[in-house]
Amino acid sequence: MHEQPCAAPYLRALLELLESGAPAEELSVQVERARAEGVPAAELREVEQAAGTALRIRSTLRQHRRREQELTALFDTAGDLAAATGLDTVLRAIVHRVRSLLGTDTAYLTLPDEVAGDTYMRVTEGSVSQAFQQLRLSLGDGLGGLVAQTARPYATPDYRIDPRFHHTGSIDAGVLDEGLVSILGVPLLLGSRTDSSHKVVGVLFAADRAPRSFSQDEIALLQSLATHAAVAIDTASSIAETRQALDELAAANEIVRRQTEALRRAEEAHDRLTDLVLRGGDVPEVTTALARLLHGPISLHDPEGIPLAATDEHGAAFPLDDTVADWLPAASEDSREVARAVHRAGHWVCAVLAGPEVLATLVLHDHRALEDTDRRLFERASVVTGLLVMLRRRAAETENRLRGNLIADLLDAPGQDPGALIERGRRLGIDLRRPHLVLVADTAQGARERLNLASLSHLAHHPGTVSAEHHGSLVLLRSLARKDVANGPEAALASEPGRLARDLARQWGRAVGAPVTVAAAGPASGLTAVVEAHAEASRCLRALHALGRTGDGADISELGFLGVVLGENRDTRTFVDASLGPLLAYDAERGTELVRTLEAYFASGQILTRAKDLLHVHVNTVVQRLARIQHLLGADWNTPERALELHLALRLHAVAARDS
Repeated sequence: MHEQPCAAPYLRALLELLESGAPAEELSVQVERARAEGVPAAELREVEQAAGTALRIRSTLRQHRRREQELTALFDTAGDLAAATGLDTVLRAIVHRVRSLLGTDTAYLTLPDEVAGDTYMRVTEGSVSQAFQQLRLSLGDGLGGLVAQTARPYATPDYRIDPRFHHTGSIDAGVLDEGLVSILGVPLLLGSRTDSSHKVVGVLFAADRAPRSFSQDEIALLQSLATHAAVAIDTASSIAETRQALDELAAANEIVRRQTEALRRAEEAHDRLTDLVLRGGDVPEVTTALARLLHGPISLHDPEGIPLAATDEHGAAFPLDDTVADWLPAASEDSREVARAVHRAGHWVCAVLAGPEVLATLVLHDHRALEDTDRRLFERASVVTGLLVMLRRRAAETENRLRGNLIADLLDAPGQDPGALIERGRRLGIDLRRPHLVLVADTAQGARERLNLASLSHLAHHPGTVSAEHHGSLVLLRSLARKDVANGPEAALASEPGRLARDLARQWGRAVGAPVTVAAAGPASGLTAVVEAHAEASRCLRALHALGRTGDGADISELGFLGVVLGENRDTRTFVDASLGPLLAYDAERGTELVRTLEAYFASGQILTRAKDLLHVHVNTVVQRLARIQHLLGADWNTPERALELHLALRLHAVAARDS
């Protein structure tokens, strides 16, 4: 007897399929099988009811699993935030979870650019288009711009044809290049949407390359992840602000510490340097104290650049580079002009000033950088150094007054009592038997007192040197060691006294604020030689003025024959006019070249053919011009005596023309 089918096997199959998570189609198949097998109607209805229940349970289980996945994603994201993971890592994880949970082709996140005033792609996943990844969206443009503007989520099953959004060429081209169709975007919102102070800090997107309608659950999930992203961004911003505040606080503390240290060092410097001044310390003590304060070698130079002292911070002598003399004068002048320390050739240089006068120059060696506090300390040290130099100058001035009386007696009555003069000099520390350079200087009458003060600076740095005012001029005897005349460090001064004269004219002129003319002679050893050198220097000084070189310096040998001729108060302009006046007037009135012809005639040895070559004219032209010269100057113009006078006048005229 054939057994009739029943519902039990199909009910068990439904339970097994439900347990295994089989597709809904397989559940529905069990009802069709039961009907085909001839299960009685009552039991068939039972199978149909069971299948419906199984489908509902399956749907509920799927929702629970999806919710579980969503919660897991949210918990993982919260864990990332709690672990203080870097912002980039958190945002990439959020975008990855969006794409995974919603099953979209792409997911991406945009952030605002406060400087540019638009938004840019910060993170993308699943994107293959570089043009899409480089998109920038203005507020209100496209789906993302609308989300950012309204702080509300928007979704579209097909962005390409959706009229709700403001389409732009660049956005549409990027979306088309990526192949996106359906897009969902939600705001990264700080604060409640109902709160007027809410702020959109970005937009989170999910997108497919095919039409798709996003459910409310998917929108809610994306909004939850966007909230986490907003928290991550806000947290990162807060951390950055906190770090910046901490950095600023640390920087402020460092400034306070450095200022406190600077005040301490300034107080220490003030005490040390003041003590040096009060007890009459010498130059090496000043450089050593300053070297210890600034942690670097210090040298002090006189206005001529000659080193007076050079020590390191331990007080040991510091060897100076041979190149210092090359760049120091210009550096000292730069410092004088700005009245501050300047950085030159890898060293710091500060002129020691008394008004416009450079008393000395301080150099801090081998310092590439100097903080403002140390720079001010260096500059203040120059003030104290100047005070010390001025005190030494005042002492030298008192002593020099006695020595000045000696110079006056020596120059006015050298033969009266030579032995007494030499003994007076010995008691004053001057050995008149040693070689001396003799310098005579003058300036405008109103500046003579300043010139005397400027000369004292030279005396302070050169022991054995003496100066005094004599008949309206400043006379200075610069002592030289006997060995220096031949091969010592001052050998150049002995062989070229004019160089010292030029240096002093420049330095004293700058200090005085008026032209100072200086003439030099010597070296001279012995009383008679000193007197003769003084006479020679005086003649040279007069010649300098006659040549219009006021404010310059020289020795008589540098002026040549002109110096010999002009050293007796000759008036060169009157001399030139008296000798060449008729020719000069004739040339000026008629545009001729008689003076030039006369120069060429003498320069050619009075040979007509050579003269015409120098003038580039025919020899007959030269003859005609010489005839005109004879007519203007007289028949004796070519006699030896008159020719010498004319030749000299031509030279003086040429010098005057060149100087003008």
